[in-house]
Amino acid sequence: MKANKIVILLLFFVQISFSQTIIGKWKTIDDETGKEKAIIEIFEKNGKYYGKIIEILEQEHRFRKCELCQGEDKNKPILGLVIIKSIQKNGAIFDGGKITDPKNGKTYNCKISFDGNNKLIVRGYIGISLFGRSQTWVRDK
Repeated sequence: MKANKIVILLLFFVQISFSQTIIGKWKTIDDETGKEKAIIEIFEKNGKYYGKIIEILEQEHRFRKCELCQGEDKNKPILGLVIIKSIQKNGAIFDGGKITDPKNGKTYNCKISFDGNNKLIVRGYIGISLFGRSQTWVRDK
């Protein structure tokens, strides 16, 4: 009986630890319109996290290029673009990297935190986090 309780408790903690990962596919929700915009796949590489646009949900934007982006991303197709770069886990949040908004081509500091197990709050900002905006991303099933 005692062994069963320990196994159940361990399974509970394993489930929590796996569900609290940003790795996976996330559906972006526009903070201004509330519309679903894209699917981003977040992956880990060399201890840092990156996010790539793998699907564009608005049909009229599927073949657009990032004309306003700077540097190596300029004029690249938005589909396949890595928009989150070099985020690191820092306690309960992920920060220290950058996020690019393909709509305006600007790159911002980025901070990501969980809102429950299946929602992320993704904040892009300039300077300090107070000066920015946040989007909710929902885990894509």
